[in-house]
Amino acid sequence: MANDRQTVAVLGPGGIGGLLAALLARAGHRVICLAGDETARTLAADGIEVRSGHFGDFTARVEADTELREPVDVCLIAVKATSLDAALERVPAKALGEEALVVPLLNGVEHPAPLRERYRPGQVAPAVIRVESTRIAPGVIEHGSPFAEVDLTGDTAPRARVDALAGALEWAGVRARVQDGEAATLWAKMSFLAPFALLTTRYGVPVGDVRTLHREELAALVEETAAVGRACGAPVDAAAALARYDAFPAGTKSSMQRDAEAGRTLELDAIGGALLRAAERTGVPVPVASALVRELTPAAGADDRRRGDAP
Repeated sequence: MANDRQTVAVLGPGGIGGLLAALLARAGHRVICLAGDETARTLAADGIEVRSGHFGDFTARVEADTELREPVDVCLIAVKATSLDAALERVPAKALGEEALVVPLLNGVEHPAPLRERYRPGQVAPAVIRVESTRIAPGVIEHGSPFAEVDLTGDTAPRARVDALAGALEWAGVRARVQDGEAATLWAKMSFLAPFALLTTRYGVPVGDVRTLHREELAALVEETAAVGRACGAPVDAAAALARYDAFPAGTKSSMQRDAEAGRTLELDAIGGALLRAAERTGVPVPVASALVRELTPAAGADDRRRGDAP
């Protein structure tokens, strides 16, 4: 794959966005990080520091602003689902231009639709990422997993542009693949993510303890999620999803678990809520998922969350 120089905007330079921004900048691309005033000032002055056993420790220079003010080749969206609507105000459609790829790296399966309403449908190329990466301070990223993998989709976006992004990521050190089938790609991630997020957060333990101490519940939840995915038209393999748990580093925590530990708002609606809504639409019973979401949903606002009126 080629590494043609691109201008990449990164909305949300946190654990995921900050890592990709730094890697792409180190590989020679122009990177513009979009964030709040304080973070933008820090990144513009000091760059992004990455601490990684896999990629090495390095600092990459990036540009930073509070709003996109010029067309770019790619806009990576790496914010939490709970802050997506507010964050998108930093990326006006007129500034983005009509040719840019919009590549959301969000958890869940419901975000592509509102993005296609906001931008041109043919611009949006949903992707999924598998990595453990955390922002420990503005501009400081700690990458803990021995890998970083991105699956891109090109169902509606120009394939040449998606391939160009895949090449840039590969040159930057990220394993990147362009997959056929947006639904299949999103649900393949969901079949791993939903059980991972719900169980690690519910029990407050990393994935190694989930796959040993809560194995029966894990297997049941993986099967439920896979069944919903299949009912949504995605060929999800429950056995393959479960095998990935056994191969994952034992100490890995989910981002939802880290949010719970830090007292931050959980992406419960984007992950668990989306799973339950899809199950209801398709008539697939999901008793284990329903119980976990119920246990993780705070009593205040629970009814709104179940209806999808609040994150």
